Amino acid sequence: MAEDRRDLTPGDPLGGDPLSGLGSSESRPGGAGYAPGSAPPGAFAPRPEAPLPPAISPETLAGWGARAIATIIDGIIIGAIAALLLAAFGLGFANTDSDGGLGALIVASLLAALAFAVVSLVYAPALMARTNGQTLGKKAAGTRVVRTSGQPTDFWWSALREVVIKGLVVGFASSVTGGLAYLADVLWPLPDGQNRALHDFVVDSRVVRA
Repeated sequence: MAEDRRDLTPGDPLGGDPLSGLGSSESRPGGAGYAPGSAPPGAFAPRPEAPLPPAISPETLAGWGARAIATIIDGIIIGAIAALLLAAFGLGFANTDSDGGLGALIVASLLAALAFAVVSLVYAPALMARTNGQTLGKKAAGTRVVRTSGQPTDFWWSALREVVIKGLVVGFASSVTGGLAYLADVLWPLPDGQNRALHDFVVDSRVVRA
């Protein structure tokens, strides 16, 4: 049988360079600096943090200390108002004498908690809606809550942030974690690049200098 002496040119399926028919080196697997099967540069790079809204700059963000001072002042004010309400209705611990026993103490504690909850429900949302993001504590600390959308901090949005998220959600999580959830929420602004607490992530808010 005669030997087939056909010339095998590059790109011929019977021989030569099997990649020559793929065009330039840029179109070949591994061409132009890519290893075969490798992903493009940056495919697995970490996603950049969401930018601040145009009206907010890093210099205007309130620090952790100012936020803590505002929280402490507001807590004292809410507690004082709740105590005044209890006193006005003749309720509270003053009426739990030794004859009342444990039952009277429990009732007084429940009334105090209820008064604190009612004041908290109204205090921050009402003031923040009226002042566009400030409570008495925030005024004293020179801070303000803003929405990244640029919309005003109306009553219902403020109630969502202050009562539902900070009060109910964080409060419930703290009760089942021994206070760790509250501690995490309070301390989160320290490592966060935009000084956000955990509740700020939920409602997309920032605390800025007033």
